[in-house]
This record gives sequence, structure tokens and C-alpha cells, in this order.
Amino acid sequence: MNKPKVLITRQLLPEALDQVSEFADMEVWPDTYPPSPEELRTLLKDKHGVLTTIMDRIDASAMDSAPNLKVVSQLGVGVDHIDVDEATKRRILVGNTPGVLAKATADIAFALLMSAARRVSEGDHWVHDKQWELAFHPLHWLGVDVHSTTLGIVGLGETGLEMVKRAQGFDMKVIYYSRTRKPDLEAKYSIEFVDFKDLLQTADFVSLHVAYTPETHFLIGEPEFKLMKPTSILVNAARGPVVDPKALYDALNQNIIYAAGLDVTYPEPISPDDPLLDLKNVVITPHMGSSAISTRRNTMYMAVENMAAGLEGRKLVACVNPSLYQDLGI
Repeated sequence: MNKPKVLITRQLLPEALDQVSEFADMEVWPDTYPPSPEELRTLLKDKHGVLTTIMDRIDASAMDSAPNLKVVSQLGVGVDHIDVDEATKRRILVGNTPGVLAKATADIAFALLMSAARRVSEGDHWVHDKQWELAFHPLHWLGVDVHSTTLGIVGLGETGLEMVKRAQGFDMKVIYYSRTRKPDLEAKYSIEFVDFKDLLQTADFVSLHVAYTPETHFLIGEPEFKLMKPTSILVNAARGPVVDPKALYDALNQNIIYAAGLDVTYPEPISPDDPLLDLKNVVITPHMGSSAISTRRNTMYMAVENMAAGLEGRKLVACVNPSLYQDLGI
């Protein structure tokens, strides 16, 4: 019996590819850069499954070229690059990998918070540029405290909750805003639900952990920055377009807020001539929140299992459109 054909849109760890080879004939895109939309459509023509990254747009046009497609497995949590409604109409299961990324993403978000507050990245660059001549001065390298301050979390999903746990180790008060209030977590972790505007006005640190949707596009823009304290710090480890980049630049350049830490930008990758790169009060990392070895390995395993399940008529470990199960008799 012939194995189903699958496309892997980027190189994975060998052990993950070994797993795929057990249930499918795979084609692996060999380049570091993603296939173009035209190349992707050509690659999908005879495929029953595809394992994607956020850089691969799986829209109606891509699905048109793949009449045999049964499952799209995303290597990550966000699926804003996949037209899930269109996939559902075509009875194509869409899987993602929640849970395994939350701790690593919270680690990088808290690292950005610390670096922006205490000027870690700026100080590191200064030393590497061989400018350190004076051992100590009481007025040099002043940042803002992290301990005993207020952290405002926007979006209390898995990653937002991991931020709560990290903040408690620094004796931070945690307030949060989310579409759905979560009284059980409020009681368990001694956190407080507040209105979005109140959070912006109150928090010393505002950390974004929302999914990217039309409703969260430019969730933080000029009006929101004007509500924040001049000593506050914005952290974004969610998606770049949740924050208006021009408004962010103005807020940082005009000292409307103190600093920012970003693991995501808009656009992504950030343009080499983006004015944000000229500012010292912003720390930017290249979307590396889940780039920890064990986390990435477990993410690959979960994405591979989602694809195997979709091809074999089983429930996915994590499915974005589980309403299809009944239609597919799963």
C-alpha cells in the first residue's frame, strides 16, 4: 500500500523526520528561506498533508492546488497564516502545537522585560564596543526596578499564565485583561482582572500575549501609549502587528514610555532601515521565543503527530477546527 505524500516546508531535526518517514513519503523544502507562493502551490499538488511554519501562507489559492490535502499541521500555536475557515469548508483538518511553547515563550518575554528595564542589552553592546573606562559611577546605567512593581498581562492564555508565575518570583503584583475573565486563576494566583484602559494606566510593565486577529490588529497604538506611564515598559512576544510600529517608535523616541522589549515586529523580519533600530531604549530579538532545543524538539514531535493523525483518520493532539470530526466520522 502506498504511503500518503506530505510536504515539510522547512528542515526539521533528523529524529522528527524519521518519525514522518514511518507513515508518509515526504518532500522536504531544502532552503532556509520559505518557498514562494507559486512554489508552494506546485509542491502541494500531489500532497495529502503539509507541515508548515508561520512563513507559509496556506490560503484558498494554495488549497486549490492541493485537491488531496487532508491535514495542515502548524509548527507553532498561531494560525493566522492559515485560512482556517476555508480549510474547514474543504474538510481539511488544521493542527497546531499549544502547551509546549508557553514556558519557553514566557522565558523570552521575561528576559526582554528584564533587559529593557535594566538596560542589559545596551550595557552589553557598550562593553563590546570597548567603551567601558570607568569602573563605577552612582548616576550611570540607571534603569527601573523589576521587583515589587506591577505587571499588566494582556491575554491570559497559556503563555500569559506562565508570565504570572515568573512575576511572582520577583514579588510583582499582577493585573490582567482578557476577553474572558478567569476567576479560578485569580483565586489561585492572587491576580486581579482590570479593564484594558485601567491596565495600561496602572501597570509598570505591559506584556502582550494575545492571538493575532482582526480585532487585535494594532491593539496598541498612539492612544494606548498615551495612557501608559512614562516609566512603563512594553513587552511583545505575541505577534508583530498587535502593535502599531510607527506609534511605538514615536512613544519610545518622545519618551512617552520608558522602553520596549520585542520578540516580534511588523513587518517581520524588520527592515534594516526601520527607525526602531536607531533607538537605544528598545530590545529586539528575531522571533526566538520558542527557540530552545527541547521545546523545539517537542513542538516538532507534536506537529508530526498531528499530521499523522489527520492522515490516518484519528483526532489530532491539538485541532483548530475540531467541528470537522463529526463530518469526517472521527
